[in-house]
Amino acid sequence: MEYSCYFHCPLLRFAVTFVITTLLVGYVGAHSSSSSGTYNLCNFPAIFNFGDSNSDTGGASALFRQFGQPEGQTYFGAPAGRYSDGRLVIDFIAEKLGFPYLSAYLDSIGANFSHGANFATAGSTIKKLNHSVPQGGLSPISLNIQKNEYAQFTTRTQTLRNPGGVFQNLMPKNECFSQALYTIDIGQNDITSSYKIGMSKEEIRNITSDILDQFSENVKDIYDLGGRYFWIHNTGPVGCLAYMLDSLQITAAQIDKIGCVKPINDIAQYFNRRLNETVVKLRKELPSSAITYVDVYKVKYSLISNAKKYGFTQPLRACCGRGGKFNFNSKYQCGAEMKVINGTEILIGSCKNPKVKISWDGVHYTEAANKFVFDQIVDGSFSDPPMSLTMACHRSTL
Repeated sequence: MEYSCYFHCPLLRFAVTFVITTLLVGYVGAHSSSSSGTYNLCNFPAIFNFGDSNSDTGGASALFRQFGQPEGQTYFGAPAGRYSDGRLVIDFIAEKLGFPYLSAYLDSIGANFSHGANFATAGSTIKKLNHSVPQGGLSPISLNIQKNEYAQFTTRTQTLRNPGGVFQNLMPKNECFSQALYTIDIGQNDITSSYKIGMSKEEIRNITSDILDQFSENVKDIYDLGGRYFWIHNTGPVGCLAYMLDSLQITAAQIDKIGCVKPINDIAQYFNRRLNETVVKLRKELPSSAITYVDVYKVKYSLISNAKKYGFTQPLRACCGRGGKFNFNSKYQCGAEMKVINGTEILIGSCKNPKVKISWDGVHYTEAANKFVFDQIVDGSFSDPPMSLTMACHRSTL
């Protein structure tokens, strides 16, 4: 083609322009389809959750002891199996997807599993434990046990449901397992428990590969059991928790600009980088999966760093507690009874306004803080790929 012909032949110019425009539109359309705005909303029929106390809605309470006051006071008006004054992030996830709050798998009283189940248990770790009773605050219900519980759940619920009757409306349909959202929030106790027994920063880094190998194997097992859509939280800035700040021998040089323990948060960030790498590898190994990695660390650290901006006060100080710089005492934690002058017993109760506090009991977050975290992550702003919660069934093409 001579260039002079292109510039002086209108029909040719139109034809070439039309072809180029068509190709560009197709290209942009194909690539923009990886953003959550162009996908259809996911129709998750259920949620299956795995984790520790950050998402436990009654497992530990049913397994070990019934929670007392003032747990649950802000929203539920009474203890509701949660380490908080109210709702957790998993509760807000359930609300967003139009479900009732998840029943704990370990709680047999009043449970309804038609819309999913919660296998999370306070004190749980990814790593397998070498004991069967609680030691050092850890739960024997590690992630592999939760996975085993889920495996039983998939078969036993159908055995109960298939004959009909009352259980038909209390158990999930078989097709739910391949269409449900699988949420995972675990790893915090793997880090903090290692510090508690005196492991060095380098030693914890060295065991991270083994811990995440175990994490990966459990996700693969859930995939083999039908799970396809995963929403995985990384671990938060545990060096900002009162129970870590209060219990460790910390030097001034180890405290960062907002008052958190930098070496512990460095380990959490290292763990999170390795977790993200694990997720990337899982996407390749599980071709039919859609796995969303959610950076809750960044959200939580930002909240603590800018507490006043977001309407919170004293971000490192526990709302429910007694004594010390951080209102935390490991011997008398939230809800405990302690004797004071002349043998009078008092209940370790809540602060006056939990709605302006981030830390509930020095270990867990208040409902207000949990709501803040949820509001930040729900639209995919802190996700990789940047999928919103309601689009998490889609596999990114990026």
